[in-house]
Amino acid sequence: MEDGCLIVNQLPPGFRFCPTDEELVLHFLYPKSSLLPCYPNIIPELDLHLLHPWELDGKALLSGKRYFFFSQTMENLVLEKGYWKKLDFEQPIFSSGSGKKVGVKKPHGFFMGEAPFGIKTNWLMQEYHLTSHYYKTQGNKKVDCSKWVLCKVEENKGNAQSFSYSDEDGSDLSCLDEMFLSLDDDDDLDDISSSQLIF
Repeated sequence: MEDGCLIVNQLPPGFRFCPTDEELVLHFLYPKSSLLPCYPNIIPELDLHLLHPWELDGKALLSGKRYFFFSQTMENLVLEKGYWKKLDFEQPIFSSGSGKKVGVKKPHGFFMGEAPFGIKTNWLMQEYHLTSHYYKTQGNKKVDCSKWVLCKVEENKGNAQSFSYSDEDGSDLSCLDEMFLSLDDDDDLDDISSSQLIF
C-alpha cells in the first residue's frame, strides 16, 4: 500500500482491472467526485500537464496495456513535448438499471510538437465525465462533481510506422504514427442502484 492506494503490480497473477464504462463512471468516478469513500482505492490522482503518456508506467494503475488515473478537469492539455487533442466525437454512457445518462466518454489523441501542427501518435485517451447535473450536498453547500475526470490511456503498437523522440537525457521514447480509435465493447455486469445517484 502507498498513500492508501493499492499498487497493481502487487495483485496476484490472473487478477485484472477490466470494468465497463458504466462501472468506471458509477463505481469509481462518482464516489471520487462526490468525496465518498471508494474501496478498494486503487486508482491514483495524476496531473495531466506533468506526465506524457509514455511516463505513466509506475504512476498510473496499469491493467493489461491500459493506464487508469484520476485528473482534474482541464481545458488546455498542453505538455512540454506535445498535447492531447480532443477528437470530434464522444459517446454517452447510460445506467443499465435506470436507463438514464450518467456520463460521457470523450476520446483524445496525443500529438507530438506544438499545436496545431503536431504529429499524431498511437496514444489514445478516453476521458470519462459525469453528466453536468451531478451534485452532492455536503453540510450546507453543494459539491460540484464535474471537477474530476477518470482517464484511460493506451498505445496501439500495430503496423503503424514508429519514430523515436530523444529525451533530454538521450534516451529514446518510442511513439507511433497512427492513432488507435477503437472503442470498447461493454459487457453486461451487475447493475448499480440508481438511488445512489443524485440528479
